[in-house]
Amino acid sequence: MRTLQRSFLAFCLFASAMAASVENNSAVQAVSQGAHLFSSNFVKTVSQEKLDNLICSPLSAHIALSMAADGAAGTTEMQFKDVLKLPASKPQTLEGYQNLIAKLNNVENVTLKLANKMFIGESFPVKPEYKQDLKTYFHSDIQSVNFNDSQEAVNVINNWCKEKTNDRIKDILSEGDVDASTALVLANAVYFKGLWAHQFDPKATTDRPFHIDVNTVKNVPTMYRKGNYKYTELPEYDAKCIELPYANKEVSMVIILPNKIDGLAALTDKLEEVTAECSTRLAQTYEREVRVYLPRFRTESKLDLKDTLSKKMGLSEPFSHGANFNGISDVPVLIDKVIQKAFIEVNEEGSEAAAVTVMMALLEVAWINIAEPIIFNVNRPFYYHIHYNGETLSIPLFEGYVKSPEA
Repeated sequence: MRTLQRSFLAFCLFASAMAASVENNSAVQAVSQGAHLFSSNFVKTVSQEKLDNLICSPLSAHIALSMAADGAAGTTEMQFKDVLKLPASKPQTLEGYQNLIAKLNNVENVTLKLANKMFIGESFPVKPEYKQDLKTYFHSDIQSVNFNDSQEAVNVINNWCKEKTNDRIKDILSEGDVDASTALVLANAVYFKGLWAHQFDPKATTDRPFHIDVNTVKNVPTMYRKGNYKYTELPEYDAKCIELPYANKEVSMVIILPNKIDGLAALTDKLEEVTAECSTRLAQTYEREVRVYLPRFRTESKLDLKDTLSKKMGLSEPFSHGANFNGISDVPVLIDKVIQKAFIEVNEEGSEAAAVTVMMALLEVAWINIAEPIIFNVNRPFYYHIHYNGETLSIPLFEGYVKSPEA
């Protein structure tokens, strides 16, 4: 059996200076809702084994896996739909992704680009219908590669990744990742760069203590800004959250800060509930003056997702010899590897922006004493996500957490 990958990839990148028309709304909303559900489960699962800082793009993984799912059949296809939370209708999934990718690639005032590509072994027969689906619905390019020359094949794929991520993601593959048994590689790249709507003054950045855990403190370069932000508290989750907008009103970074130094694990354990509640409450509140202390940080993560997906998230069959990818080729294939590499940099200049002004009244204000200055001091491990929130589409682009800031 040939491998659908000796390298089936999900790439992602977030690079930021601060750091980092939908034709069928129902189709886009169905796909984005599935991506939301997959995203929370993905981050929660990865966090169980990723003990240091994390940056990832569940969306990037979701797109790459959805490209594979389009060629799956039988119980293999059913597993994809279950794990990825895809619509029951394949045409709805395809149309949803067609419009979602087009929408995200046309976001103004920030740099946000999604790119897909299929690298096919020179002698491997891929069905024309599958190629057409990738081109039409996933906006994917297709290139023939000689996997017998593994170093050359790796160079071709790595160069594509480097090009699509503005040189931020390099050498995601090594020579041993592909060989003559490789049938094809599916790759997705997500790149983002943008400025804060309200930049931090570098002169206000000073070293401040950050509590890595209850026993360990280190001084880290910490930015400061007093300004109007959407802020809310989440007492039932013992946390608070803030929305930091970028230069585009549809993109923002949301930071969820546990009240306790060791509270991050409890947050990630209930991530779907926490992020949903945070989003709802931020949408129901006005901006108010907040004093924000935020560490500069830079994180790069490389994730081997085979075991995460196959053993922990229930996507076992696509990696097995029982895999059914008849929609891709009449030659049996299976997924061998799923790799994701991601990068984020956060500093004073900023990145994405989503400042959402909602008319709902101050439902939470009753338990916030407005007379007291609101201080949002990110001096302990925290979770964050970068989110696109347009009129017809709402979807997380990147997610992660910082346990020990590295500038």
